[in-house]
Amino acid sequence: MSRKDRKVTLRTSIGFGLTDIMGGGAFTIIGAWLLFFFTTFAGLSPVQAASIIAIARIVDAVIALFVGSISDNFFKYKLGRMFGRRRFFLLIGSPLMLTYVLLWVSGMNYWYYLFTYLLFEIIAAMVLIPWETLPSEMTKDFKERTKMSTSRMFLSGTGTFLATFVPGQLIAYFGDNNANAYLINGAFFAILFAICIFISYKSSWENKLSPEEEKAILEKANENKGFGETLKAIGSVLKEFATTFKIKSFRKHLGIYLFSFTGKDVFNTVFIYFCIFALGTSSTLGANLLSLSIIGIPVTILAGFLIVKVGPANLFKIAYSIMILCLIGFYVIYLTQPSSMIVLLFIIAGIYQVGRSILEFTPWNVFPFIPDIDEIVTRQRREGLFAAVMTFARKSSVAIATMAVGLLLEFGGFVEGSATQTPEAIHTIVYTLVIGTSLLLVISMCIAFTFKLNKKTHEILVDEIDRLKNNGSKADVNPKTKEVVESLTGYAYENVWPEDPIEKGNAS
Repeated sequence: MSRKDRKVTLRTSIGFGLTDIMGGGAFTIIGAWLLFFFTTFAGLSPVQAASIIAIARIVDAVIALFVGSISDNFFKYKLGRMFGRRRFFLLIGSPLMLTYVLLWVSGMNYWYYLFTYLLFEIIAAMVLIPWETLPSEMTKDFKERTKMSTSRMFLSGTGTFLATFVPGQLIAYFGDNNANAYLINGAFFAILFAICIFISYKSSWENKLSPEEEKAILEKANENKGFGETLKAIGSVLKEFATTFKIKSFRKHLGIYLFSFTGKDVFNTVFIYFCIFALGTSSTLGANLLSLSIIGIPVTILAGFLIVKVGPANLFKIAYSIMILCLIGFYVIYLTQPSSMIVLLFIIAGIYQVGRSILEFTPWNVFPFIPDIDEIVTRQRREGLFAAVMTFARKSSVAIATMAVGLLLEFGGFVEGSATQTPEAIHTIVYTLVIGTSLLLVISMCIAFTFKLNKKTHEILVDEIDRLKNNGSKADVNPKTKEVVESLTGYAYENVWPEDPIEKGNAS
């Protein structure tokens, strides 16, 4: 059924958003615990453990690039016409989520962990990239998309909370040195992720293609391609990926997203080490501090209101400012070791989660509007392409950051499996947490000051697209609209909305 025939209700938004229980939960667990699990229960050094995550993320990033393109063109296959070019991947991804439990088997070798982690990353990309395009498929209304994004991030916050709270309780029950806590945790979440993704499949729909679009896709599918033509087609796809960076708002959005999320990942990766070795507390306390992410659930609702009122750029600034102040607070606690340390840790960690939840909420609330900016330049809908590029860049940056953390820990003298560490290793942990995370957040904030996409500018852009679609003349554009279009796209107005849609790989 076409999106014109259906409305996005709260129930629909929740059903759609359940997949981010996996998106928020799985990678929160991986970010907070996998490196620690590898260096504690798998006998791997920090560099070995980090290399598994880095290699898997890079390989997966390359594969993820093509998932978006496959999704965009999946209608030409019978399965795509039966189940949807996006939703089909949710249907098959649901049972494959059960592979998540394989990550948490202790005592295996390096190659086992590399293979199982790579497998899960690929399955997750196969689900998340098509799923991320669904808001653009289901509605063009800013408020309905905001409702979907808010529901999604509310549920992502729920997943993040569960991903920190449940492991903490299992570790407290089994003990800090018992690997069964991690295995049971993995089994619980594998089943939960599978159920959530299937519900998202049942709750969503896709925009109905016009007869002309269907005919063009099917005719292209019937073309016979030799090896040379196949290589040429791959080159064309790669060129198409490059065209996304010509959209000014997307470049800024991607920079904000990468630096801020990588900063958050550095914090999550090092925080358990910080609690155990720098503060002398337990992994259970670290998990309980991270479980204050539950504060992000009501904050997400507030952020959904604020993004309309103050705009994405101001939300970014609020999030980063809060998090940087909290990082300074953690450093002060490390230096002073006050008698009320536990209370202060809970206060600062709670405030940090306010900023963290806003950081996670905003980029993916902005993302559904990026393809609209691209449309006025190319006259195409390329949601899958933009989702694939974002995923590729994100996975690549995480791979680099994780490898950097592993190298820093190793060169700082961290000894795997040891209950005590040298002062040099402890200093490395502290400075990685505080300085590393803060630096990445400061870079993101600088970019946010120049970000122009908000509710008002988006409405002006969409109105202009509708006017041009109804045979409006570019010569009749009003000055304000022209200014907005140019500021969002980075193109001179004369060069947008060409007479014919720009061919893939040739946008300029």
